[in-house]
Amino acid sequence: MTHEGPLARYEALIAEGSVTADPAQAAAAAKLQWLHDQLIDYRPPQAKTGWTAKLGFARSKPSTPPKGLYIYGSVGRGKSMLMDLFFDGAKVERKRRVHFHEFMREAHELIHQWRQENKVSKTAEPIRPTAQKLADSAWLLCFDEFEVRDIADAMIVSRLFFAMFELGVVVVATSNRAPDELYKDGLQRDLFLPFIGILKARHEVFRLDDGEDYRLGRLRGQTVYHVPCGPEADAALDRTFAELTDNAEAKPDAINRKGRQIAVPAAASGIARFGFRDLCDVPLAAADFLAVAERFHTVILSDIPILGAANRDQARRFMTLIDALYDQGVRLVASAEAAPEKLYDGEDWGFEFDRTISRLMEMQSSDYFESRRR
Repeated sequence: MTHEGPLARYEALIAEGSVTADPAQAAAAAKLQWLHDQLIDYRPPQAKTGWTAKLGFARSKPSTPPKGLYIYGSVGRGKSMLMDLFFDGAKVERKRRVHFHEFMREAHELIHQWRQENKVSKTAEPIRPTAQKLADSAWLLCFDEFEVRDIADAMIVSRLFFAMFELGVVVVATSNRAPDELYKDGLQRDLFLPFIGILKARHEVFRLDDGEDYRLGRLRGQTVYHVPCGPEADAALDRTFAELTDNAEAKPDAINRKGRQIAVPAAASGIARFGFRDLCDVPLAAADFLAVAERFHTVILSDIPILGAANRDQARRFMTLIDALYDQGVRLVASAEAAPEKLYDGEDWGFEFDRTISRLMEMQSSDYFESRRR
């Protein structure tokens, strides 16, 4: 019997009643356990470990890199929990856990910095030195929410990761998408396809079979539309965000669309938190709201005011936002000054707002929450 590592920790959680036994999760934990064992005191063949290594006092001998692991599956299946169990106990001297988009932003910054420091043209090749710097800082890289959406990332990801793999970096990633679905329908996707081949060759791909979204159970029977706005409602939204993200750290995000950015004040684990003004006081259109709906499976929206003639444009944007979230099956948790049927007191959009009322009511139902997109 395994006495340490992600599988043992998973079994302990089941024994203490914190987690319900799930065969697919147990199978994923077993895959992670194998990698855990392979990585004990792992050091890449080309690792730079300082003067102690040069004198022969390195803590471990260089190792042949094992295959990484790519786990994908539906939202709420426990991928982040399993990553917690693996990463916290991984016995690798240099390890890092990071969201993929944050990592790619860092890579772009390092590429820019290298070009500035070396005063070379944009046609120079900064990928190898960038990969070396990233590989020196982390021999094990764990990515949450692995997803490629930006063409700038797609254009460099194959060369960057090939170089890092050659340097011995081992990657573990969780994603909602199968490798073949990454960057689907993206611009110039043919240039991205080599990365999929590299990813599949260097990783074992494991599908975490569909099952119950364990986080959804926390919302059953709970209020998801809070009236009125205020400290009590804010505290309830805080609790919901924490519960649905397993207390993950919320960080600002941005959606790049046609050369501009849609700011996301806080996001984690596929869940975004906005204030009403963040989305409805700025000139966003239907395509922008659709981009939000495609990025996040749950939106927490606070401080929806009474809508009417005084905020006519905001009312129109709010209706468009709800249409986009509803059409994409996105969950909505919100706070508002009034119940849906009393939320609009104007005359401009009375007929149109009836549909918004209907959708806001339906989006509070357990049927809607449990049949949302996977």
